[in-house]
Amino acid sequence: MQHLTHPEIFTQPKPDLTVGFLLMNHFTLVSVAGLVESLRFAADESFFSRQIFCRWQWMTCDNQPVTASCGLPVAPTADLDFSQSWDYFVVAGGLLEDTRQSPPWLLQDLRELHARGVPIITLCSGAFVAGNAGLLDGRQCAIHFTTRDEFRLRFPKAIPVIDKTYIKDGGIITCPGGTGIDLAADIIREHCGLVRSQKVLKYLLVEEPAAPVRKPQRNVSEPDVYENELVSKVIEFMKHHLDSPTPLSEVAQFAGVTFRQLNLIFAKCTGYSAAVYWRRMRLEQARKLMADSSNSLNAIASATGFADASHLIDWFRKQYGETPGSFRKRRRDVERLINE
Repeated sequence: MQHLTHPEIFTQPKPDLTVGFLLMNHFTLVSVAGLVESLRFAADESFFSRQIFCRWQWMTCDNQPVTASCGLPVAPTADLDFSQSWDYFVVAGGLLEDTRQSPPWLLQDLRELHARGVPIITLCSGAFVAGNAGLLDGRQCAIHFTTRDEFRLRFPKAIPVIDKTYIKDGGIITCPGGTGIDLAADIIREHCGLVRSQKVLKYLLVEEPAAPVRKPQRNVSEPDVYENELVSKVIEFMKHHLDSPTPLSEVAQFAGVTFRQLNLIFAKCTGYSAAVYWRRMRLEQARKLMADSSNSLNAIASATGFADASHLIDWFRKQYGETPGSFRKRRRDVERLINE
C-alpha cells in the first residue's frame, strides 16, 4: 500500500486526477489496491511511481491507522479534509460491522460533498455508508451479492444491482468489490486520456475483450443512465450530435415535448437544464480531444459544436478553471518533467 513520492511533484501544477481515499476500519484491500495501483501506473512514465498525472491521499475517520480486513495496518497520509477539491472521493468499506452504522458527522460531510458536485465512489460495503447518508435513494447501485438482502431491508428506496462491476448514478459511483480495475481504467481514460488508460490495462495484464459476451459497462465519462425514457432518448441523441449546433427547440421536437417541458424533465432527472447538460458533454469531449490529439482549437471547437475557438475557450475556462492553452501546457510540462 506504500507509494513513492518525490519532493519535486509538489511544486508542479494541479494534476489531471486527484483522489481522496477514506479507509474505513477493516476495509477490503483488493478493491482499494486495484484502484490505487491503476492510478500509480497512470501517474507517471514507466515504473517510477511518482504522483505527477495523478495524486491521492489516504485518510481515516479519526486520523489514526486502520487495519484492512486481511489484517494489514495502514497509516493515513493526511488528515481527513472534506474541503479539498477532489476529482473523486472514495469511501472504502469492508466488514459490515464497521459500515452498518456511521457517525452522523460523516454522513453530513458526505451529503455536503455530494452537494458540491464532487463524485463519491463507494467500494465494497462503502455503499452502506452512502445509503445511511441518503445518497442512494432512488438510485441504482452496484452491491455485492452477499449483502443484497440486508441492503434492501436497510435502504428500500435504493435500487440494488448485483451483476455490475460498478454503476454511476447521480454523482455516486458504487463498486461492489473485486479489483476495481474496470472503474479505474474508465476514470483514467476520462481524465488522463486513452493512452494512459491503455497503459494501465497493459501493465496490470488486463486485456480489453474484442467481443464481449455481455453488454459492456458504461464508462464513467458517459452520461448517467436514467430511468426516464425520454431523458435517456435525448441523451443518446446528444451523444451522437456533439458536433451539431442543433437548436434545443428542435431537440425538444425530436423528443415530442415542448422546450419548457424538456428543461423541466432534465432538471428533475439530472440536476441540469438540457442546454447545460449538453454543453458539459461537449466540453468533456473537447477536453479528451485536447488530451489525445494535437488538433487545433478551431478544429476541436468545430468537432464539439462550439462556434469557434474563442467560444470554446470561454466555456472551457468557466467549466474547468483554466484555458485550453494552460491545460495543454500543463500536460507538456509534465511530459517534460518525466523525460528529464
